[in-house]
Amino acid sequence: MGLGRNFRRWGMRAFIAVMVLSPHAASADTITPERITAALSKLELLAEGVVADGGVPGLAIGVVHDDKVVFLKGFGHREAGKPEAVDADTVFQIASLSKPVSATIVAALVSDGVASWDSKIADLDPAFRLSQPYPTSELTVRDLFAHRSGLPGTAGDDLEDIGYDRAEILRRLRFVPPSSSFRAGYSYSNFGLTEGAVAAAKPTGKPWEEVAEEKLYRPLGMASTSSRHADFIKHANRAALHVKIDGVWAAKVKRDPDAQAPAGGVSSTARDLSQWVRLVLGNGVYDGKPLIAADALAETHVPLMTRGKNPVSGGESFYGLGWNVEFGRHGLSWGHAGAFSVGARTLVTLFPEEKLGIVIVANAFSTGVPEGLSESFADMAFDGKIEKDWVKAWDATYAGLFGPAIAAAKATYAAPPSPASPAGAYKGRYFNDFIGDAVVLGEGGGLVLKVGPAGARSYSLKHFDGDLFVTFPDAETPDRPSGVGFDIGPDGKASAMTVEFLDDNDLGTLRRVGD
Repeated sequence: MGLGRNFRRWGMRAFIAVMVLSPHAASADTITPERITAALSKLELLAEGVVADGGVPGLAIGVVHDDKVVFLKGFGHREAGKPEAVDADTVFQIASLSKPVSATIVAALVSDGVASWDSKIADLDPAFRLSQPYPTSELTVRDLFAHRSGLPGTAGDDLEDIGYDRAEILRRLRFVPPSSSFRAGYSYSNFGLTEGAVAAAKPTGKPWEEVAEEKLYRPLGMASTSSRHADFIKHANRAALHVKIDGVWAAKVKRDPDAQAPAGGVSSTARDLSQWVRLVLGNGVYDGKPLIAADALAETHVPLMTRGKNPVSGGESFYGLGWNVEFGRHGLSWGHAGAFSVGARTLVTLFPEEKLGIVIVANAFSTGVPEGLSESFADMAFDGKIEKDWVKAWDATYAGLFGPAIAAAKATYAAPPSPASPAGAYKGRYFNDFIGDAVVLGEGGGLVLKVGPAGARSYSLKHFDGDLFVTFPDAETPDRPSGVGFDIGPDGKASAMTVEFLDDNDLGTLRRVGD
């Protein structure tokens, strides 16, 4: 792959080449009204079945065809064990499905001349820095929405976990070393895209959340949609987040994603999202009125970065600007999934040539139900029959991703063979530029690690071996351990501490700065 302007040309060439080679890309003529009716009938039965079988506590689906919402329905319950039902107006946290929504909002800003996809971040938001001067000076909105800035995928997620706000997380990204050369590698970054969106909105002088309302939610009548968590929790008709504990869905954890609102902080309904699908499939036209210039919106669907093959259906997958662009069993599709590991799963899949789109929002993780239902619906719409049990196939993929990782982590941390140093060796203050202050102190007869602004997050430390302790930082996987290791100096006190769950980018080591 080339770099810079040549890379954009490569993306367009790939788009054209794969379109030519795409397997049995259907024409719009194959999607007859009768085929859609049959597909929707089957989709409804499948959705009822997965809820009845405990696949998810609840979900809602919207389907758009030829600029009409042809299906809109909720299934199951907003919270497991409670009677309130999900309907088309139940508000869900949509996680990374926020990314294509935010790409549409930036396309509106581009359409209005507020910014361009190639506007430099250094001009829009001069305070922002990457770790190296050249990428910082050349970085554009396009680079950040295509995940090709060089920022590692998890950069900033760890700071959000320990309580930092958006402004401080974005400031500290300058301390993160790149995972690839600028524009040479794809690394999916929540806070990279967040910076791209926030920077694009800077010339308006308004916060991103307000710009989102003005440019998209209000014009489309998406009255239940917001990029503010406070608005989500105001809704009585909202879905709780669920994870499986001992085989049972439980609403145990809440998630405030305001720090990464453009990348993962939108909340919405199947009804509202269906209106957004109409706009995107209409190339920026909604109810007969042009709201976003077609060329500004079309930029979001140019495949810039290769992602390999779809892990289940096998299609060639690329990333555009906040969208996956895939060439699969049914030709060209645009889509994006969303997930909170604390309990959300969402998906949008659009077939632009057929003017067909489906959006699915569910209140549980991990589950392949949204992908399974979407694949099944597409099979019915295009072929009149379902190729295989897609829900089962996608569930197996998710189980394969998360089950072994938890088992491996538990196997790593066995019974301790050697004793710890005295507790006083570990107690004290630690610091680095990225994580900031951390404190290890005695509490309840053991040791506790406090990190984040003003020690916002607290983690109990359990001795494992020598000067290595374990903690259990993930609320959604409470049995998955993570190490906290200490380097003991010649004075018998720890000179440094490495926190594994903050060390994805080799920034988890903090030096002792005092008692």
